[in-house]
Amino acid sequence: MHPCLPVDTTFVASAPHRFANSVELNVTPEQVFEVLADASAWPRWASVITAVTWTSPEPRGVGTTRTVHMRAGMVGKEEFLAWEPNTHMAFRFNESGTSGITAFAEDYRIVPAPGGCRLTWTLAMSGNTPTNISIRLARPLMNLTFRRFLRNLRVLTDQRYASTVV
Repeated sequence: MHPCLPVDTTFVASAPHRFANSVELNVTPEQVFEVLADASAWPRWASVITAVTWTSPEPRGVGTTRTVHMRAGMVGKEEFLAWEPNTHMAFRFNESGTSGITAFAEDYRIVPAPGGCRLTWTLAMSGNTPTNISIRLARPLMNLTFRRFLRNLRVLTDQRYASTVV
C-alpha cells in the first residue's frame, strides 16, 4: 500500500481532478444514507467496486475506516471525514494500492427534493505525472462511468424501497 496525502473535505473543491454529478432519487434521504452505509450495496451500484469492508466498529462517524477493493486489484484504505446521517458523507484514501494516486476523496450530499431527494456526488483526486495525464485523457469516459454509477444507484434504491417509494 502507498500512503496518500491526508486531505480534508476542502480537497473536493480544490483538487486538480474533480467529477461532480447529481441524481434525483425516488426515496427519502434516510433511505439513501442507509444504502451508502451498507457495505454490500456498493458493488451493486458502483461496478468498479468488488468488496467493501468496515475496519472500525460501530457506531460509524468521522474517523471511521473501511477498505474498498476494486477491479484490477486496486485497493483503497479509507477514512471518513464527514458523517452527518441523511445529509452528508465524505471520505479520503489514507492509502492506495497504486502509487499513482497521491490524494483521493469523495463527498456525498443529500438534500430533500420533490418526490424524494437529490444526491450530489463529487469525486476528487490528484496523482503523479503519468496518472494526471491519464486522468486528463480519460476524463470524458470516467465522467460517463460515474453518471452510470448514479443511474445504477437509482435502480438499486427503487428496487430496495419499491413499497415505500416517496
